[in-house]
Amino acid sequence: MDGIGIANLPNQRHKIVNHQGAHFTLMVVGESGLGKTTLINTLFATEICASRNYRQRFAKQMDKTTEVEILKADLEERGFNIKLTVIDTPGFGDYVNNRDSWTPIIDFIDDQHESYMRQEQQPLRKEKQDLRIHACLYFVKPSGHTLKPLDVEIMKRLGTRVNLIPVIAKADTMTPEDLANFKIRIREVVAAQGIKVYTPPVDGEDETAAEHARLMQAVMPFSIIGSTLDVTTPDGRVVKGREYLWGVAEVENEEHCDFKKLRALLIRTYMLDLITSTEENHYENYRHAQMETRKFGEPKVKKLDNPKFREEEEMLRKRFTEQVKLEEARFRQWEQHLIAERDRLNKDLEVAHAQIKSLEGELDQLAAYHRQGGTVGRR
Repeated sequence: MDGIGIANLPNQRHKIVNHQGAHFTLMVVGESGLGKTTLINTLFATEICASRNYRQRFAKQMDKTTEVEILKADLEERGFNIKLTVIDTPGFGDYVNNRDSWTPIIDFIDDQHESYMRQEQQPLRKEKQDLRIHACLYFVKPSGHTLKPLDVEIMKRLGTRVNLIPVIAKADTMTPEDLANFKIRIREVVAAQGIKVYTPPVDGEDETAAEHARLMQAVMPFSIIGSTLDVTTPDGRVVKGREYLWGVAEVENEEHCDFKKLRALLIRTYMLDLITSTEENHYENYRHAQMETRKFGEPKVKKLDNPKFREEEEMLRKRFTEQVKLEEARFRQWEQHLIAERDRLNKDLEVAHAQIKSLEGELDQLAAYHRQGGTVGRR
């Protein structure tokens, strides 16, 4: 007996998904020069992110602000279409004072949850704009030491809002031993600081899938090499990689970096879980928190409209005013000290000038005496 056809439902679902396609939104965060653009182009094997020239990058540095750029592309593979959105954050961490440089990034993530929630409350919901972040690649500079305070601060905030995936950029600039130790230090900081990073789901029934998930967890943070260039290895193979005097760093060689594992996580194996967990966990957490404090249809409360934040703002304003007064008093004291020091130096200078004039007079008299003595001696 063939049954009633329930077992055919997965095939029906496959046809629906294959017809509708999918959309995936990826955010990249990190300092300039860590290869974010190159990695995205390498991951999806296309020129999604155009490289910025020096003038554009310099202009952004002069602005001293973190920006948010939205890049979109339609990808197709074996008849399946995916609408890819890449959220770039140029300017993050590029300045001497990076205080609050993460604010535009966090606000953007929250705004996408807010926008989607507002659209769900409308009578017509067919054409919803969805820019909720499904995964965030956080690029760590390959310093070999540990995470910087800025890294810890932004990763704490990102981990509660998105599926955070830390990556070590430009892994080919470190030796295998240094890279392994660097990974251990990062994992220790992540655990000690309570930073939430994306954890692939472990299926207890499928031993192969469970082992694969555990492997992904053990590899994090992913060490990556990004390159869209074809280079020839010493044994004659043509690969994507970077060529050095000592040899070739291959992008897809698992002995050189974790690029293939990262691609498997993002695209081949866990893309659906990244999308689902964004919907069921991060978005639902935001929606639940907002619904607890807001009435249906009520706009989002701005920070300054909240009495709690108004009190905090007033306290900060008072503290700032007091600090300014203290600094002004210190400045006036310092100014008076400088004036007194200037007067003292001027008096010392006058005394020195008087002494010089006195010495010059004595020198003239001595010279005249010697001239007269010399004349008497010749007679």
